[in-house]
Amino acid sequence: MKRKILAYNFEFSETLDRLRDSFDVEIFERINPKTDPAFLQALKQAVGIVGLALPVDKELLDHAPNLKIVSNNSTGFNNLSIDEMTKHGVMGTNTPGVLEDTTADAIFGLLLAAARRIPELDQFVKVGNWKQHLTRNEYAIDVHHKTLGIIGMGKIGSLIAKRGHLGFDMNIQYHNRTRNLEAEEKYHAVYTELDRLLMESDFVCLMTPLTRETENLMGAREFKLMKKSAIFVNGSRGKTVDEKALIEALRTNEIHGAALDVFQSEPVKADHPLLQFPNVVTTPHIGSSTFETEFKMAKLAVENLLAGLTGKRPRNLINPEVLN
Repeated sequence: MKRKILAYNFEFSETLDRLRDSFDVEIFERINPKTDPAFLQALKQAVGIVGLALPVDKELLDHAPNLKIVSNNSTGFNNLSIDEMTKHGVMGTNTPGVLEDTTADAIFGLLLAAARRIPELDQFVKVGNWKQHLTRNEYAIDVHHKTLGIIGMGKIGSLIAKRGHLGFDMNIQYHNRTRNLEAEEKYHAVYTELDRLLMESDFVCLMTPLTRETENLMGAREFKLMKKSAIFVNGSRGKTVDEKALIEALRTNEIHGAALDVFQSEPVKADHPLLQFPNVVTTPHIGSSTFETEFKMAKLAVENLLAGLTGKRPRNLINPEVLN
């Protein structure tokens, strides 16, 4: 009898073909993993799970006595309770090193779209309002030679700095837990305290991981420190921002605008106040969402899963202590 693998919200099912000779692969899409009877039944036999954003907590682990590995099809793994997984002897893996350039493209694209009002003026044309020369009411703001402040200068933050400095002659400031000497050398990035970055930057780009320290990192105080002409860009996680404070900053014109790829609750509801501002550009968490990158991530997720189930150390093991 073949051992069972569950694929959860896994777009590229063709990458699962290499598993099917040795495993019984069962696919689940758009179900509630806490209540779906077929999923809960399959979980009892599952030795491996591969997929996107499945909440793996003590409750799920208690229903999965045979589980050996959960292969997350993303770089982030906030959905995995790593301590609980380790207690249950379950490996956790992710797919880093694949999406960095793609995400940097998307976030810098958001910055450009907000600065040049591209979504807003796209609708301006499509609804028939372009009937004469543009007036100052339709003017946007420049990006080139402006100051870009990046909060979180990891791999993606560095690639955003590269695009800004080398492509648009932007001055780069950054705030990070540690100095990024490579970014300082290559892109003339200047390390600075958070408050100074907020006060001096024309664009503030948040790229930190979500931790206890970064939750609600951007709040009312931080938005008040920003220039009234500045644009805030969030490419990190929704919970790094106090959304009520951001709404108030936009409502009172504390900042010029915002560009958001992430929200505290996703998918965001259609009546969310942030969607009502014409000077806020929104995208549905598209950071890595290109065909090429998502396919590479899916392949890597399957490779991690297969390694863990065939006695090998997965390439991207998050909790190596589980092997002890």
